[in-house]
Amino acid sequence: MMKNKSGNSPEDSEVIYNAEDADLKNGEVKKKEKAPTVGFFQLFRFSTWREVLMMVVGSFCSLVHGAATPLMLLVYGMMTNTFVEYEVEILELTDPNKTCINNTISWMNGSAVQRPDNTTIYCGVDIEAEMTNFALYYIGIGVGVLILSFFQITFWVSAAARQIQRIRKTYFRKIMCMEIGWFDCNSVGELNTRMSDDINKINNAIADQVSIFIERISTFIFGFMVGFIGGWKLTLVVIAVSPLLGLAAGLMAMAVARLTGRELKAYAKAGAVADEVLSSIRTVAAFGGEHKEAERYDRNLVQAQEWGIKKGMIIGVFQGYLWCIIFLCYALAFWFGSKLVIETQELTPGGLVQVFFGVLIGAMNLGQASPCLEAFASGRAAAKSIFDTIDREPEIDCFSDEGHTLDKVKGDIEFHSVNFNYPSRPEVKILDDLNIVVKAGETTAFVGPSGSGKTTTIQLIQRFYDPSEGMVSLDGHDIRSLNIQWLRSLIGVVEQEPVLFATTIAENIRYGRAGVTMQEIIEAAKQANAYNFIMSLPQTFDTLVGEGGGQMSGGQKQRIAIARALVRNPRILLLDMATSALDNESEAVVQEALDKARQGRTTISIAHRLSTIRNADVIVGFEHGRAVERGTHSQLLDKKGVYFTLVTLQNQGKDTDTDKPENTAESRVTEEAELEELRRFSSGSYESVLRRRSLSQLSNSLSVISGKFDFNSDLFEMEESDNNKKSKGKAKEDIKPAPVARILKYNRPEWPYMLLGSIGAAINGSLNPMYALLFSQILGTFSIPDPDDQRRQINGICILFVVIGVVSFFSQFLQGYSFAKSGELLTRRLRKFGFQAMLKQEIGWFDDPMNSPGALTTRLATNASMVQGATGSQIGMIVNSLTNIGASFIIAYYFSWKLSLVVTCFLPLIGLSGVFQSKMLTGLANEDKTALEAAGQVSSEAMSNIRTIAGLAKEKHFVAQFEKQLQAPYKAAKKKAYVYGICFAFARCVIFMAYAASFRYGGYLVSHEGLQYMMVFRVISALVTSATALGRASSFTPDYAKAKISAAQLFQLLDRVPKINVSKTEGQSWNDFKGKVEFKGCRFTYPSRPDVQVLRGLVVSVHPGQTLAFVGSSGCGKSTSVQLLERFYDPDEGQVLIDGRPSDSISVPFLRSQIGIVSQEPVLFDCSIAENIQYGDNSRTVSMEEIIDAAKKAYLHDFVMTLPDKYETQVGAQGSQLSRGQKQRIAIARAIVRNPKILLLDEATSALDTESEKTVQAALDEARQGRTCIVIAHRLSTIQSADIIAVMSQGEVIEKGTHDELMAKKAAYYKLVTTGAPIS
Repeated sequence: MMKNKSGNSPEDSEVIYNAEDADLKNGEVKKKEKAPTVGFFQLFRFSTWREVLMMVVGSFCSLVHGAATPLMLLVYGMMTNTFVEYEVEILELTDPNKTCINNTISWMNGSAVQRPDNTTIYCGVDIEAEMTNFALYYIGIGVGVLILSFFQITFWVSAAARQIQRIRKTYFRKIMCMEIGWFDCNSVGELNTRMSDDINKINNAIADQVSIFIERISTFIFGFMVGFIGGWKLTLVVIAVSPLLGLAAGLMAMAVARLTGRELKAYAKAGAVADEVLSSIRTVAAFGGEHKEAERYDRNLVQAQEWGIKKGMIIGVFQGYLWCIIFLCYALAFWFGSKLVIETQELTPGGLVQVFFGVLIGAMNLGQASPCLEAFASGRAAAKSIFDTIDREPEIDCFSDEGHTLDKVKGDIEFHSVNFNYPSRPEVKILDDLNIVVKAGETTAFVGPSGSGKTTTIQLIQRFYDPSEGMVSLDGHDIRSLNIQWLRSLIGVVEQEPVLFATTIAENIRYGRAGVTMQEIIEAAKQANAYNFIMSLPQTFDTLVGEGGGQMSGGQKQRIAIARALVRNPRILLLDMATSALDNESEAVVQEALDKARQGRTTISIAHRLSTIRNADVIVGFEHGRAVERGTHSQLLDKKGVYFTLVTLQNQGKDTDTDKPENTAESRVTEEAELEELRRFSSGSYESVLRRRSLSQLSNSLSVISGKFDFNSDLFEMEESDNNKKSKGKAKEDIKPAPVARILKYNRPEWPYMLLGSIGAAINGSLNPMYALLFSQILGTFSIPDPDDQRRQINGICILFVVIGVVSFFSQFLQGYSFAKSGELLTRRLRKFGFQAMLKQEIGWFDDPMNSPGALTTRLATNASMVQGATGSQIGMIVNSLTNIGASFIIAYYFSWKLSLVVTCFLPLIGLSGVFQSKMLTGLANEDKTALEAAGQVSSEAMSNIRTIAGLAKEKHFVAQFEKQLQAPYKAAKKKAYVYGICFAFARCVIFMAYAASFRYGGYLVSHEGLQYMMVFRVISALVTSATALGRASSFTPDYAKAKISAAQLFQLLDRVPKINVSKTEGQSWNDFKGKVEFKGCRFTYPSRPDVQVLRGLVVSVHPGQTLAFVGSSGCGKSTSVQLLERFYDPDEGQVLIDGRPSDSISVPFLRSQIGIVSQEPVLFDCSIAENIQYGDNSRTVSMEEIIDAAKKAYLHDFVMTLPDKYETQVGAQGSQLSRGQKQRIAIARAIVRNPKILLLDEATSALDTESEKTVQAALDEARQGRTCIVIAHRLSTIQSADIIAVMSQGEVIEKGTHDELMAKKAAYYKLVTTGAPIS
């Protein structure tokens, strides 16, 4: 019984809330207030009859288990009476004239002794025999509890595991068959959160919580029954006060839930900031935005902190109130109860105990049932979105077998007055009454400015969307009537930015079609001109391409994607700018592959470079979502429409047009020969990038290459794989928990709060033992013979109870508020420090997959709030438990050391069962987490690349993979059910055994050593309260351990010294920055790929005001040289000199402030256009005039003025609301605002169509005036005006000069210009 006294509702619920908070924080759950929910029983809609049976049996066990505690009270009441009678008898018999005859106290002469009210006094209590009986009762109840609670938990948990498994599978399968428009409206991140967190919440709502809820409600009912049977008057009095308790508990739960929601909302904003910044860390670093971003993050944290403190205050107030009411209740009940015992004698002392505790335990269990309701509520809310998705019928269901298939497909595609807008942006019309005919077997090219709806038409052909009006037909059949899987199997797609999956090259190609042989894969690779470069990789077709294909260069990814499209052997080939991201040489190769692929297929090609589509059979010009013209190249030129303007724009500045045709054929032949020769030798090189040298040079360099490379590459391979294994292992093991002292150091400014909190906690801790003292004192009064004395003592004790109540109100509030305040301040401080530390790291650090933006954001979100567990409330818990245990032990051992020893033997068991239970659960939870991570990777990869998967019709493959990954967690969950059941059962029955032993021994001491019976109660209740306190403290240990590990991870981050220091003070800066740049013998390898040397002795220089252009095939190190100049990395050997000073001696912020960069895929932040442009210079506030001025220079101003919100238009996450050309121009304006001395253009125009490109190119030419400029371009036309053109191959410059000099040389550059046949 005592266990319940101290497993009291406020504390328990606090434990549960804290756990809830942590969960909520982890998954930054966007909880809408008063969210719609599903009915509770609907949560079980996925159960089969077996699970229903298990749950019914489990519920029955819970019901019976609930009756155990009230049953024990009956025994307890009888036992109290026995003790009181015995004590009275002993007191009476101290008079030598009295003796015991026939169980009645008599005078020596044999007449019975009569009390004032003419009753006789019973005697002859055989205390030991009675105690033995009671001990047996206790043991019986204990064994029952053991069995019942095992079944109750095991059945419910394993039934839940089965249902959750089913929900996970159903949910993922449903997501995979949703139409693409649905994904546009739901973010992948949110879906992933739902996959993990929301389903876990459902799990919490249908597993053990239900059985515990039933058990607590049953205890409540039986407790009140015991009360009414024992004495209805007292029961009613106690009940009258209890609504006050219930009210407080309910209000507290509501307030906490609401505040937690607010706090999370506020933190979610900060989390979004962190995620955005870390995802675009290169941009942040290049523009020196670290400080600004840290401030922006901190601003968002302030709100979260305020809500957290409010929550702490409210919890403090309610806890204080609860405790106060509880102690006042005690006072009232004992005062009124003792009246009934002494004056009216309606109750026996045992009856008083039984009634009082029956009602108290009943009420308390009702209170403890409320956290379960909280779990049910959040489960129901979480289930809402999940079940909605499961019940949603996709508009285009790719798993359906409906629709017919055609026996013979010609491949005529027709658009009949199609209107369309994207579901995520219904107000923008993309296609406007579009009519096109694409004839079978022909190549049709779509051209037009970006945003005119070309890509959209392709998505409609694949039936990613259905047109809002009109129809798309294949061979005269509306494609909506055809089977969707079959339709997509006819189509091969090559996108502008191809998506590869994180597996091997062969697997990626195999995704093209089920059941292809290796032979077909090789054939497709050859057709896509990918075979040679694949064979030159150390593991050929088994090379892993990395997350999203990150280990491959653009050209390589593109060719693998083409191979994947070809292996399908499609009737229809869709090429969406398939070559835009490539340099000339790769482009020529890929273009040739595409030309091969087009034969005999219906092909639709979208391109910005008109040269690539000149030989199409039909060219269709698009403008504003309409097809405005169609015809062949020459017909359209005569028309002088859209196409004509685009062509003329692109043709300017082509002085080498004339000598193209005759060269092409022969140069290609010799090149192939050279290539073959080279490939045979340097199989070790990372990509078979061509070394374009005349043959005489070749023979000299060959020995070098083959010697150096062959041999190294294997060595590297081996080392790398070992290193990888090591480093992965290391990362997991090596984190030692952080010393608490250091964690506290971060909390130092809050020491006054912590001191106050600790004082409060100490007072709270000593109140429970005080209660044990007073309670036994009251029982003791019942054996006092003198009624007046009795009454006086009882009144005194009741007044003490009132005093204790008032004190506890203040001390509880003090503890709650102080620790909340210090904890929230610490969390905010750690988050801020952590975020700043992340921004200080060099870029190489972010290349490590362990530091991906997602991982870092979660680390910020969870680690900092976990650390709070090691300070603040944790210290409070510890102080509280220590004073509690200390005071209890002192009281117990002072009054009876022998009995205390016996009880103490059980304490470890009672305490341990609590520890054991929490340890088991946390251990199992961690296993679950890691097991589910594998499934999570599959699901997030699938959802992020849903378009590609849909295009390949591979949804079923991913569903199967996901289900395979779920097997392990499912098995673990079933195992967990048993283990958890055993621990739970043990924890529940230990207390009964403890009572059996201690009261039996107490009886012995009373009869043999004359111990007063109230001492027995005092010792036992004092020690048992301390045991539960111990259990409570230990239940916090997992939190504590987690906190220390989280802190260690944070400190590891804070202590890491970045290889490149970004602080303002380090390094030199000077005033007359000229902008002269020299690369001297730079060698470099990326830290994440140590086996591939990217730069091998780069030597090149550029004078202030000159433009240096790098050209070369993809993977030759052009972009790398730019990153060295920005000091994202430092060269392994050699140096980069700026104004004659080595870059590593220059202050990084100073250096970067002189450099402006426009990259191939510019990163924009999720704010307004104006703010994005302001980002160019973070050292000051950029005025609106400057912004508009820069926008005009970047040819952006006019476009911005057409938008409804002008410069205040939000660009969306990563600039998603704008077209590529628009994003590019914003990036240029951003670079111009910076007013840099050095301008870096990394393929700044490659992704644009001709019209935007012309505008952007003009903007860039203007921006280059008077600045040192380094340009990287795949399109040679863009760099003919450069002062120096450096041709790179395999990480070094093989020739340099002006355009005319290099053309005259007739070497590598000349070849590039000419072989890129129609390219420039």
